[in-house]
Amino acid sequence: MEKVAIEDVPVERNPLQVHDVRKPVSRELGTEHFAANYFELEPGDSFSGGLHRHHDQEEVFYVERGETTFEVGLDREEVAVAAGELIRFEPGEFQTGYNDGDDRAVGWAFGAPGAGHDWDALESRAYCPECDAKRTHGVDLAGGRFELTCTECGNVQG
Repeated sequence: MEKVAIEDVPVERNPLQVHDVRKPVSRELGTEHFAANYFELEPGDSFSGGLHRHHDQEEVFYVERGETTFEVGLDREEVAVAAGELIRFEPGEFQTGYNDGDDRAVGWAFGAPGAGHDWDALESRAYCPECDAKRTHGVDLAGGRFELTCTECGNVQG
């Protein structure tokens, strides 16, 4: 049995610096088959930083306070998620979530299976200067920064 208080979980910054408060609760609890991350999103902050998908993980987001907006799929359909509501993404579904309101939002991201990501199973949608178009990119974490590799032409950004 493990127990932790949110205020005792250290903040871990996203390499893209898209939010100031992310607390990897599952790491503090020592989970192996389930991920839980606590977020405080100021106006303009996002959970992840961009449209992406996890081939290896189902994700559920719970908004505890405030309201967030999620963009879903390559067509970026907007879905508002208010306090007390949840949204689920199946493995392989493109999504991104952010606070586009005027007040701080507090939320949770839950994922299974696994408490961490298989970087080979994560893809991001971003502009490729070589293709001169938005393309799907493989994602790697190198030296504390994200590195994106275009799946169309192989161009590496990071």
